[in-house]
Amino acid sequence: MSVDPRIAISRRLRKTPFTSRVFEQGVTAFTVYNHMLLATEFESLEADYWHLCSAVQVWDVSVERQVSLKGPDADKLVQLMTPRNIEGLAADRCVYLPLADEKGLLVNDPVGMRVEDDHWWLSIADSDVKLWASGLAAGAGLDVCVTEADVWPLAVQGPKAEELMQRVFGDDVADIRFFRHRRMAYGNATFVVSRSGWSKQGGFEVYVDDVAEGQALYDELFEKGQDLDVRAGCPNLIERMESTLLSFGNDMDSRHSVLESGLGAFIDLDADINSLSIKALRTERDAGPKRRLMGLFIPAPAGARRLAEQPFAEQLGMDTKQVGSSEDILKQGLIQHCLGSQVYSPRYGVQLATAMLDEPLASSDVCKVLLADSTTAEAIICALPFTPHVLMALASDAEDVAVC
Repeated sequence: MSVDPRIAISRRLRKTPFTSRVFEQGVTAFTVYNHMLLATEFESLEADYWHLCSAVQVWDVSVERQVSLKGPDADKLVQLMTPRNIEGLAADRCVYLPLADEKGLLVNDPVGMRVEDDHWWLSIADSDVKLWASGLAAGAGLDVCVTEADVWPLAVQGPKAEELMQRVFGDDVADIRFFRHRRMAYGNATFVVSRSGWSKQGGFEVYVDDVAEGQALYDELFEKGQDLDVRAGCPNLIERMESTLLSFGNDMDSRHSVLESGLGAFIDLDADINSLSIKALRTERDAGPKRRLMGLFIPAPAGARRLAEQPFAEQLGMDTKQVGSSEDILKQGLIQHCLGSQVYSPRYGVQLATAMLDEPLASSDVCKVLLADSTTAEAIICALPFTPHVLMALASDAEDVAVC
């Protein structure tokens, strides 16, 4: 018997100021992220995708919790947490900050903003950064207060996002550059607004720290966007995979290093900085990573070709007949050849996936993979990011890839 599982909502799963509105907008699926509810689907994954790519959506992304670091030593604590040099960053800059422990392993990958001279917000992915930051601050004797700020971000995403934001905030919002932020007046409040968001369709994020004004903003975005076909939405798996927007906990996690995760461009290993992970990452850089986060591409002109829970059974010496498509709970802890995210791209007619592959497989061009229907196929292994040029080129060469 097939049933649709439900999430039991309790105090442990925190609501947001917009949860009731999200329900009214017709949400059909949620996930849990930072102990909060995050919508994952409204009409359908594919319908939401095409709409996001053509119109404008309003997302409740309150799950992007803001870990607040405030005090004279706030900069020192941020630098201790990340191997990226934060010295000299412009005051209005949004900066991607891989956070890593003393072994160089990822803890989180937030976007950081210095909202005041001695005050940072870290807009975190799904892990308890506040606990780690509090422990580091106490252990290092730093004068900094670590809290979770009462901030609930809204995202306005899609090619018509700028038009909608101008209708609500005025023409000045268009002057905000990519990955920059400024404070914008709204009603009786002043919100931090950034040109950012977890899509590559263009858009903004509004960091709501006044519940009443934030709810009024949510409603006004829909009122003023009717002719733009505004809808409620959420981060979309198809769009983020095509755009290679990595998801901590899915594509990489706390078992993987910053370098293994392909984030070397976002750190400064030669800088003279006091960072917890810098020594370990320098050693790893000199030796070379043992594994790398790679892209997988499987031609699928007839529709989705979902990979099995463990698609690399052959490479791991497993009996593919026994692995099948069901989840083997004992194999979840394996770090060798780990599947990350996967999705079917209707735009390109391909199955896309990420995988953390050990060498020498990571340096191979193709590999045999097990599919969810217990058949096998050959997948192209490619460097990330996926780009439209690469996807179109790979799709055009699909007939050259043998399907077993």
